Order: sequence, then C-alpha cells, then structure tokens
Amino acid sequence: MSHLAGHPPSTREGLAAVLFDMDGTLVDSEKLWDRSLADLAAELGGTLSPAVRSSMVGSNLTRSITLLLTDVHSDADPEWAGGWLLDRTRTYFAAGLTWRTGAEELLLCVRDAGLPTALVTSTHRSLTEIGLDTLGRDRFDVVVCGDEVAHAKPNPEPYRKAAAALGVDPRQSVAIEDSPTGVAAARSAGCPTIAVPHVVPIESAPGVLVVGSLAEIDLEVLSGLVAR
Repeated sequence: MSHLAGHPPSTREGLAAVLFDMDGTLVDSEKLWDRSLADLAAELGGTLSPAVRSSMVGSNLTRSITLLLTDVHSDADPEWAGGWLLDRTRTYFAAGLTWRTGAEELLLCVRDAGLPTALVTSTHRSLTEIGLDTLGRDRFDVVVCGDEVAHAKPNPEPYRKAAAALGVDPRQSVAIEDSPTGVAAARSAGCPTIAVPHVVPIESAPGVLVVGSLAEIDLEVLSGLVAR
C-alpha cells in the first residue's frame, strides 16, 4: 500500500518518516487479544497464565500460539489453533477499536507535516485490514504485517522493510512502540524509538524515549530524537 506520490517531502531537517506499531500503540486492542487468547485457552481446556500472556505482547501469531499451547499443556495442531484465534479476534476487532490517548492526533499531525508514515505490526494482514477501518488507510504510505516478513519482531526485519519501502534511512525514522518486543525490533533496525507502555513495562535505554501517552509527543520531539 503506497500513497507517497500524494505527499510532499518533509521540510524538517533530519526526520524522514514515522513508523507506527498498531496493537497497544495506536489502538487499545491488547484487551481484545486478552479475550480471544483466554477463549482459545478455555477451548483447549486450560487457562492462560498472566506471565505467559504478558510475554506474548508484541509477538507474532506463531510465537503466541506456541507459548499458549505449551502453557495449557495442549497437543492441538498449531495451524488449527492459529486459525481459531484469528477468527475469534476478527470478531472482536470488527465490533470496534478504540484509539489510545493522543494517538490519532499525533498521526494527523505527522501527516499534515507531509512526513511519510508506515504501519509496522505483528498482526496478520486480515486483522490489520479491519484495524485500518478505524485507523484510516490513507494515513499510511506503507503497511507491513506479521505474516508478510520472514522474521517477525523482535527481529529488525519489519522495520527495515518499512523503511526500505518508504525509501528512507531507519536512523532518520522514528518508531513508536508499546512493547519490549517492538522496541527491540526498532532499535535493532537503527530507529530512534518512542515507547508508550501499555500492558507491560518498558525500561529506558539508549535511543528510547519512554512516555506516558502519545499526547506528550509532537513534531519537535520527533525531530529532536533524530537530531540526537
């Protein structure tokens, strides 16, 4: 998905693009994943432990299913379990998604400034398309989904792929994430990173700005991260 021709290049020195995670970062969808994962565990006759659920945040479907099946001691077919989970989560997504505080305003601000944007998510394309009904397809020049990369977060491939598709240097592209898994992927790709913790805490690290909400972020903050 690309709309680059419709946007003028940014005039802000240094800052080339902004790369957004979806679940837990732009929309409050982790609670919907909580429900669908709990539903799957119950379907398999078990209960998903809080610690294992927390370790899934930011992960792709394959890793999440592996962790769940191990946690509930199930020998169910992973492909069946993954399909079941996607179907259940699709139902919850379709009922509506809620923006996280400051997320829509920041996205609009970035777009109004003419900066290229990418959505970089571990979620499968089928669910991401439902998410884009809320987010707005025309607000992203590139969308990279979890089932469209060989190596998912925390591997840097998703962010490197997004930056390459935009034609920008990852070092001049700010990534915005809500999980340690996502932050690790962004940092490994070389992106200055903003972390807005949601379900699990994120520790401060070089190149990572931890904030309470995206309402704290504006163009000057984004540019300042690249300048440093």
